[in-house]
Amino acid sequence: MSDTTPARLAELAVIRRSGMIESRHLGSLLAFAADGTVALSLGAPDAPILPRSTVKPLQAMACLAAGAELSGPELAIASGSHTGEDAHTELVAGMLERAGLEQDALGCPVDRPEDEPTFERLLRQGESRSRVRMNCSGKHAAMLLACAANGWSTDDYLDPDHPLQQQVQATMAQMTGAPITHIAVDGCGAPLFGTTVRGVASAFRSLVLAEAGSTAGRVAAAMRGNPFYVGGTGHANSDLMALMPGVLAKGGAEGVIGVATRDGASVSMKIIDGNPRATTLIAVAVLEALGYDTSAAEKLRTVAVLGGGRPVGQIELGEDLRQALAGASAQA
Repeated sequence: MSDTTPARLAELAVIRRSGMIESRHLGSLLAFAADGTVALSLGAPDAPILPRSTVKPLQAMACLAAGAELSGPELAIASGSHTGEDAHTELVAGMLERAGLEQDALGCPVDRPEDEPTFERLLRQGESRSRVRMNCSGKHAAMLLACAANGWSTDDYLDPDHPLQQQVQATMAQMTGAPITHIAVDGCGAPLFGTTVRGVASAFRSLVLAEAGSTAGRVAAAMRGNPFYVGGTGHANSDLMALMPGVLAKGGAEGVIGVATRDGASVSMKIIDGNPRATTLIAVAVLEALGYDTSAAEKLRTVAVLGGGRPVGQIELGEDLRQALAGASAQA
């Protein structure tokens, strides 16, 4: 959100522990019905936000438009935030090899894999953190491929004035339909272009409705066809797309997510405290209220609150959202 916090944000979720509401997640949400009308609008969906990794699909579009040769799993990992499993890092390493670059060309920081079994195995083997294990390395490898395709410099590919990042900025503005509100630096070091919750929902709607051969259509198809490479084992984005074929999902840091159905219904949100733990279950609840069968993704609707290693509560929908969903369900 902007430095001036909107006066009215919606309660989107609450954390109930042992019968008591312990925490509340406030934020903004906007959902489009399949016909493009606004089905839900809560909080301040037109306030500036930093969309974080939720807009990686748009960055991947820009790489395609700039000439990067990407398809299938490679295009999915360029659009995703992978968990650092071996299949992910091998794919990224192959992309860098095609660009004629070593792994130290990646501008993202060194990191550990998010997949716990992989991390524990690397610890036992004495392997250190690396750039290729960082969850954004697929995006960075795609950016370097785009640079190689054009003969652009690679040592400054993360400069906002670099031709590639100018392509990203133009793609962002086109797909979101919103002006760029702020230019920041993302956690991975890449330029991050500000938008709005409405802009994210609009972009995801455009992605799923795009023609098959277009850059947007290719990105959407790669993500939905290769969900493991968008996230990884046990990752909510991957699970949602695998459980509900045709759905497109991409979350980002600080409580942002975009989800869309095959026919164009979409939902986006920003949790103002930055915690993403409720975003997927909220998105699934919204799709259900809009009339979609979400029974296959029922397990994503329950996020347990633990005490002593056992469930003592769960995340529940907030009062503002529950009231809005009741109204949406009646109209669906």
